[in-house]
Amino acid sequence: MRENGFCHVSVMLYECVEFLNIKPNGIYIDATLGGAGHSLEIAKKLSKDGRLICIDKDETALNNAKSRLKQFLDRVILVKSDFRLIDNVMLNHGFSKADGILFDLGVSSPQLDEAERGFSYMKNAQLDMRMDKTQSLTAFEIVNNYDENELKRIIATYGEERYSHLIAKNIVKYRKEKKIQTTFELVEIIKKSMPAKSLREKQHPAKRTFQAIRIEVNDELGAIKEAMQKAIDLLNVGGRLGVISFHSLEDKIVKEIMRKSAQGCTCPKDFPVCVCNNVPKIKFISRKPFLPDNIEICNNLRARSAKLRVCEKL
Repeated sequence: MRENGFCHVSVMLYECVEFLNIKPNGIYIDATLGGAGHSLEIAKKLSKDGRLICIDKDETALNNAKSRLKQFLDRVILVKSDFRLIDNVMLNHGFSKADGILFDLGVSSPQLDEAERGFSYMKNAQLDMRMDKTQSLTAFEIVNNYDENELKRIIATYGEERYSHLIAKNIVKYRKEKKIQTTFELVEIIKKSMPAKSLREKQHPAKRTFQAIRIEVNDELGAIKEAMQKAIDLLNVGGRLGVISFHSLEDKIVKEIMRKSAQGCTCPKDFPVCVCNNVPKIKFISRKPFLPDNIEICNNLRARSAKLRVCEKL
């Protein structure tokens, strides 16, 4: 869907809305507004007594949403914030609990499509990758100022890149001559760091490294860890949390936090009585994640790696 130049196709759109079990007068949070596709479908199901809080730290996304959600602004609250502050956002707008919360993690299609944002390895631009344009840390700072060991750690951990040591080494070598300014300069360094067989793989050779740097710039995994636990605590009994992830690092965090929250007593099996007093906070709607069908994947390649996990508050 394109509004004011902001183009985005929401992944697993109707599945997300269905699993949230929306009540017309309920309180809902779209913690990752993006192109507002999920928000629009949620808002359609709310009465004027219901509320949808839409959170995004990208000003472009918020401006687009004002237009796309204009029919429902009487029940929608747009908030510029990091979703890790979801509890503060709720409190600041007079709410203590929600009936449903949705996260669509990772970078959005419009951010990739806007060359000047520096997210894409397919378009030449200044190294940036900030979701929030007001923050100080950029991809340029990381690529040009982090030491070799730190670059290696980030690329290996967040990008799961097996040639991280060579890429980090060559980044440091290159920047001794001149600052690395653009995405294409970085792509060329990455390509020169990899053996020929890797360059022939279906996946673009820079994909994993760009992912790693983007995650570091925006502290994405730290934000997910913080936000997931808060989101579970913010739900009303019977309220549901839905999370779409797009790579294994995100999904691992979501799965583990949900698993721990669904766990009851952790005492050793030979204890006669429970002393830990742990009780489950949530139950899984399904132990396995929901996946997009083949039709959606054909229409939107971004959906092919998506996993949707849903739980309900007890």
